[in-house]
Amino acid sequence: MTPPSSPAIPTFEQHFGRAPQVTASAPGRVNLLGEHTDYQGGFVLPTAIPQVTTVGLGANGTREHRVFAADLNEQSVFAVGENAQGGFARYVAGALALGGAPDGLDVHVTSNVPMGAGLSSSAALEVAVLRGLRDLGILDATDERLALIAQRVEHEFVGVQCGIMDQMASSVANSATMLLLDTRSLERWLLPLPAGAEVLVMDSGVPRHLAQSGYNERRAQVEEAARLLGVTELRDVRDPQSLEALPQPLRARARHVVSENGRVQAALADGGVDAARFGVLMNASHASLRDDYAVSHPRVDDLVALLQAHPNVFGARMTGAGFGGAVVALVRAGQAHAVALTVLAGYGPGGRQVVP
Repeated sequence: MTPPSSPAIPTFEQHFGRAPQVTASAPGRVNLLGEHTDYQGGFVLPTAIPQVTTVGLGANGTREHRVFAADLNEQSVFAVGENAQGGFARYVAGALALGGAPDGLDVHVTSNVPMGAGLSSSAALEVAVLRGLRDLGILDATDERLALIAQRVEHEFVGVQCGIMDQMASSVANSATMLLLDTRSLERWLLPLPAGAEVLVMDSGVPRHLAQSGYNERRAQVEEAARLLGVTELRDVRDPQSLEALPQPLRARARHVVSENGRVQAALADGGVDAARFGVLMNASHASLRDDYAVSHPRVDDLVALLQAHPNVFGARMTGAGFGGAVVALVRAGQAHAVALTVLAGYGPGGRQVVP
């Protein structure tokens, strides 16, 4: 019996009755190491994933923006310069407003970046819209400035006090290399992935929603820890023993940030990126995120444990802000799909392979 086919997703032309003026896209990202350090001036190691968000834009001759998310079959209409009522449209509204769109635009959105999986579907959407505005000649901005505008969208229109990693990765990274980013100076380097290894990303099936999660609370906690320690950011802590003077849970939260920043630096020590060493550091990162930062989830922990136990896996950890979402593993080159099949058999319903 042939399964029923999925309904066709309406194109820009089908929904709005004409062709878009421009089409732009931006990728999601997976962070290999350096989690919850980007809002404390730390170093991070993300890479772009092959999945992208694509937007079509065209002037509509009104003072309203009309945004259609084709995959969700949802439309939102809001005035130029204003925020949308909620959901996906707030990311678009913020990008249009901060990107300087002076008149009404029709915006068509399609994406194969999984939503709610910790793979920066929101950053991909923001950056894609901003790239579209740049292509229209409305916005004159470098890739770095696009990322900074996208971060403001999260802060001012969505209510998530995120760091800069996701937006920088979506704007400047590629899927063939790692992006080493100094989130304080925004200096960046493209580095090869560890030799003999490839990246596997799996979705735990547990959705996450940062604005409703403990994300902003964690940020407030580490900012308070930095204040009590008398440093601008936890990146500036030179003696990890000084953290012992902090009350709980600030001590544990700060310990994660300081140790995680050290793990990124250790991964790149001696001028090379060794897969086995990188994997050990990924495993330690997950334990720190689970125990000190308390942003994991039991199902995520189960998936990570299955991956860590596989003989062709160097290391595995949750990725993204946490509270559900995806996990990332560094696996022996050529073994990613086989590893995923074995792990999914033990994990049960809900999980799926995302990358490669």
